[in-house]
Amino acid sequence: MKSLALDTVVGIILGFALFFYAIFSSTSNYMMFLDLPSFLMVIGGTFAATMIAFRARYVLTSFKELFAILIPQNINPKTLYGEIENIINWARIAKQKGMKELETHIRSVKTKDPFIKYAGDLLITGYRGDELRSMLTNFTETTFERNMVSSYILKTMASFAPAFGMLGTVIGLIIMLEKMGDDPSQLGKGLAFALITTLYGILFAQLLLKPAAEKSKQKQEILRFRNLLVTEGLVMLGENKDSMTIQDMMNSFLDPEYHFSVINRER
Repeated sequence: MKSLALDTVVGIILGFALFFYAIFSSTSNYMMFLDLPSFLMVIGGTFAATMIAFRARYVLTSFKELFAILIPQNINPKTLYGEIENIINWARIAKQKGMKELETHIRSVKTKDPFIKYAGDLLITGYRGDELRSMLTNFTETTFERNMVSSYILKTMASFAPAFGMLGTVIGLIIMLEKMGDDPSQLGKGLAFALITTLYGILFAQLLLKPAAEKSKQKQEILRFRNLLVTEGLVMLGENKDSMTIQDMMNSFLDPEYHFSVINRER
């Protein structure tokens, strides 16, 4: 079972905790904030509008991404160190034993990472230099664009939710005004319930959908950065550059605090 992204979980819990605290500290009538028709208006309306705007498979993928933000991304300074070290080790094999031995080594590597698998296949096929860079960059950019669809859909849903919240409020106001002549004393209560849908729409958008869209975007940007980093290393490997040159090129992508050092690794 995969662990949860602690920062994301803490953010969600803290956000809702502050919301509930504001309610509990201000009134004893908590149940007035629970209204199933208002909830269905916001959720159902947002989902319906999204299905109209986008193809169903993209919408379903975006819902999966909504839950995927709870899973931590496995790209961090430690894994980047590992990527650089692997490429430098491959460069040593190529220098000491030749490209044929490197190809044999690459074939023996078992990975589920589609980028690494594709890059290894290109090296084995014999692509080098600008051709290799072009293909790996295209793979990186098209993967980034495909994966960013979920973030875009979540952000669009975040704009739909408050609108349907306002729509529910308008409906509630119409009903309230229609009944006002019968019992004017119920005006305040009716207005409070009419505003619940707006509350749901804003809460749903600002505390869930927008943050999820930004988190999804950040994950894809980190993956894109990692792929471009590895691309430069593999291009230099294909050009038979020495390990120090590869190290210096890949370090140019990184914060100085996280620079890789061949010398330190060999100690």
